[in-house]
Amino acid sequence: MFARPRRLAVAAIVVLAVLGWAYMLIMVAGMAESGEATTLGPGMALFDRLLNPATRDELGRALLASLCQPGMSHFGMPGAAVWGLGDFALVVLMWGAMVFAMMLPTAAPMILTYAEIADTAAAKGQPVVSPLVIAAGYLAVWMLAALTLGLAQWGLTAAALLDPAMASVSGLFSGAVFLLAGAYQFTSLKYACVTACQRPFPFFLARWTTTRGGVFRLGVRQGLLCLGCCWALMAVMFAVGVMNLVWMAGLGVVMLIEKVVETTRFSRAIGAVLIAAGVAIVGTEVWSHWPRAA
Repeated sequence: MFARPRRLAVAAIVVLAVLGWAYMLIMVAGMAESGEATTLGPGMALFDRLLNPATRDELGRALLASLCQPGMSHFGMPGAAVWGLGDFALVVLMWGAMVFAMMLPTAAPMILTYAEIADTAAAKGQPVVSPLVIAAGYLAVWMLAALTLGLAQWGLTAAALLDPAMASVSGLFSGAVFLLAGAYQFTSLKYACVTACQRPFPFFLARWTTTRGGVFRLGVRQGLLCLGCCWALMAVMFAVGVMNLVWMAGLGVVMLIEKVVETTRFSRAIGAVLIAAGVAIVGTEVWSHWPRAA
């Protein structure tokens, strides 16, 4: 297997992504068991239906048994404004799991492209570096991003913009996040990063190297391009609920499509949808607080 870079790359992507999703599912299962998953954001009522003892069916009991064994159901995610070091570490670990679950699959086209080139070189007897090295460089960037997102969550919690379930408590804040994410979809930086992410082959062809350090740096550069492409969409999680698995899956699919379809029209269409959603959320919030005539 180690002599076949493509197979190794596929195995690594699948295993790490599954681990990320498993971690997030275990966390959510603990809240759903007590009927609290709805508080995690739009769409999460499904988990209450499946896993809450008052409503779950046979499927729900099977899911709960597989995801939430005794001693693993409550992770004690911090909700108070004052966090300890352990609280912060837990939040960063959660964002790290989200990186594995959401971002690693979107990097699959890039990693597999590298693996295909390495396969061809290996077949010719040329030296190649394992695709695990380029994946490590990519993940290094996103793990630093996870640390930054953890700090952002701490700040938003301290500012009382996120509740104990890590969901937004302000329609204006949620709307602003959607508007920011939507506007970024139309920027030149987004265009440059998503275009580069869509075409990894010429990137590797122009920078091919057979040293571990060089390949790791290629992974870092790809990670930075991906961060430039996806950071705003990832930030939407603050508006819809940090642990909202429904939105995690949806945004992950959107980011994957962006990197597979070689056009910026899809990104701009998503931007328009996000802006429309932001306007609707802000408008609803303003209207709900508009003074009514007696």
